[in-house]
Amino acid sequence: QVQLVESGGGLAQAGGSLRLSCAVSGRTFVNYAMGWFRQAPGKEREFVAAINWSGSSTYYTDSVKGRFTISRGNAKNTVYLQMNSLNLEDTAVYYCASNTRSDSLQNGVVGSWGQGTQVTVSS
Repeated sequence: QVQLVESGGGLAQAGGSLRLSCAVSGRTFVNYAMGWFRQAPGKEREFVAAINWSGSSTYYTDSVKGRFTISRGNAKNTVYLQMNSLNLEDTAVYYCASNTRSDSLQNGVVGSWGQGTQVTVSS
């Protein structure tokens, strides 16, 4: 049974940074693209970033380009989201997600979800 477990969420000040991690177990990690989604209060869940199986290609929603970086450590079965220059609009529950293709993740097609981790940005 596949498990995706996020960590690293918390409280940050505007302009600050946080790093999220997602540890994956129960499957062959390198066979899957990985991604991050987020859901703010009262809003729909939205795509944030994705990375292909090798880490050679990354994709971002426009609002986080230049501020967030997705990466993966295949030896550790872990995907990361480095979030810099945080602003109030980044406050949300962040979810780790996987699928066989990164373009599927960009289109919101997800095979497995993590349980989510809260990120709160304060002024």
